[in-house]
Amino acid sequence: MKYPLLKATLIPLAVALSVPAAFGAAPAKPAAASKADGSTAAPYVTVNGKAVPKHRAEFLLAMQKAQGRPDSEELRQAVREEIIRREILSQEAIKKGVDKRPEVIGQINMAAQGVLINSYINDYLHANPISDEAVNREYNAIKAQLGDTEYRVRHILVESEDQAKDIIAKLKQGEKFETLAQQSKDPGSKEKGGELGWSIPSNYVKPFADAIVSLEKGKFTEAPVKSDFGWHVIELEETRALKLPPMDETKPQIVQRLQQQAVERHIGELRAKAKID
Repeated sequence: MKYPLLKATLIPLAVALSVPAAFGAAPAKPAAASKADGSTAAPYVTVNGKAVPKHRAEFLLAMQKAQGRPDSEELRQAVREEIIRREILSQEAIKKGVDKRPEVIGQINMAAQGVLINSYINDYLHANPISDEAVNREYNAIKAQLGDTEYRVRHILVESEDQAKDIIAKLKQGEKFETLAQQSKDPGSKEKGGELGWSIPSNYVKPFADAIVSLEKGKFTEAPVKSDFGWHVIELEETRALKLPPMDETKPQIVQRLQQQAVERHIGELRAKAKID
């Protein structure tokens, strides 16, 4: 199974405040751009007499390569065509006065702010790299939180405590768990005899997790277990040692997790010093 604490995609910060994807292999910065996007160097292409600077093409090309596309003449031609199409549409929009609309101005400003913020975060993370020692500490903390055992369980979820007690009584009389699981209101497991598969206790709500770790293999709970979802009857089928991915395999995700935390702390520090009216 996959373990969310090790493999999770971190929740991005709102309004482009996310840690840049694949940080550490950030796209190369385009060649120095001139002021206000004008260029004294030879233009990349000219559209209706307006020069388009080369760094726009370099940026688009870098984005494509960062996504895994190999550099090729075909790719460069596609980038050129995209640059031309964008410039034609942009000129037409300006001709029609679209750039004067308040809502468009607001979107342009927000997009520019997002680019500025992401560049600042990139610089901050380059200046404050995550150490191997920090990665080791985080990996060991995750290991401790996950524990060392996986549990394979079944459950039956019902509305009332009395329903759960009735199921337990039938189990004690020898009825099969798989058959009784047809009464479960959990659609994801009822057709599989209540089977939930292999997991770790921390993936479940606390009452359910506590019940699992207290059971012996092959036994079921002799008292109903209450959770926010209803009343459970739980059977522990078997256990096995938890095998975690090695640290080298999970290091990129751990680094990203720590970068996210570092950025959030930094934002908190800046906000504490900001004057907000």
